[in-house]
Amino acid sequence: MVVWRRVILPVILVLVLGAAAAALVKLAFFPDDRQIAAAEPQASVADPVIAVERGSLTNALGLDANIARDEAYPVRSEVEGTVVDVRVVDGATVKKGQVLFTVKQLDPVKKIDILAPEAGDVSEVAVVKGQGTTVGGDVLTLTPSRYHVLATVQPAQLYRLVNAPADGQVTITGGPAPFACTGVRTQVAEDGTASVRCAVPAGQTVFAGLPAKLDLALGKVDDALVVPVTAVKGGAGSGAVWVDAGDGAEPEKRTVKLGVNDGEQVEVIEGLAEGDQIRQYVPGFAAPTEENCYDDGAGGQYCESGTSW
Repeated sequence: MVVWRRVILPVILVLVLGAAAAALVKLAFFPDDRQIAAAEPQASVADPVIAVERGSLTNALGLDANIARDEAYPVRSEVEGTVVDVRVVDGATVKKGQVLFTVKQLDPVKKIDILAPEAGDVSEVAVVKGQGTTVGGDVLTLTPSRYHVLATVQPAQLYRLVNAPADGQVTITGGPAPFACTGVRTQVAEDGTASVRCAVPAGQTVFAGLPAKLDLALGKVDDALVVPVTAVKGGAGSGAVWVDAGDGAEPEKRTVKLGVNDGEQVEVIEGLAEGDQIRQYVPGFAAPTEENCYDDGAGGQYCESGTSW
């Protein structure tokens, strides 16, 4: 036992400590040149696929609009002769059928009253007593007592207005009860500005410059095949979708006939069947991004966005 404690145990302890010291020296001064390649994270994002389903769509478009007075136009003479009496001055308000001026016709000789074609305000009176008139000559300008509703739209919205109804619903905050406007039509100015216009009914009290809301019921369908507009390339009556067979192959581009569009979903009239699997987004176009904002701790916000799949 004495030999074990005084000889063998110390020798074993020295050997263990020596081995540990040698290992530390090797790690510190003679590292292994072999490097283990770090595992790189890998991720793939699959194009989302959705099933064609049935649903209901209502294509209702609400537009911010304004009340405006109809445009002025020239009143032209339909008689050749001499002006013998002028009944109006610039700024006068006239009724439909009111006498504007009187012309003495030369052949046959007779006096003819020139009447206001409609109610409105007179300006730019271009005739005086004793002046000669010719057929087709401008005699004054009339700004009619008619009003219309005018709403500016994005050019892309014109496709939704292709089959717009003839009437719209007008609401004026703090004004009369909502009323129908007639003759809904779209127009595009020379500068490319697109707008929707309809006529305010006669007898409806309005004022130029009033803000208004114009609501148009553009179509409604029930139990129809519907897909997201993000899945369709095109949209004005026809377009293309990408059908996914689910076998890993490239999706099939398929032409479809389209119907009612509410801005988020569109009716498919021909080209797809219920249950067909299609790509949710047109190939080549990224999904919409979602922006997340956080308090930066200094009274502001920090926002970051990422693709939403």
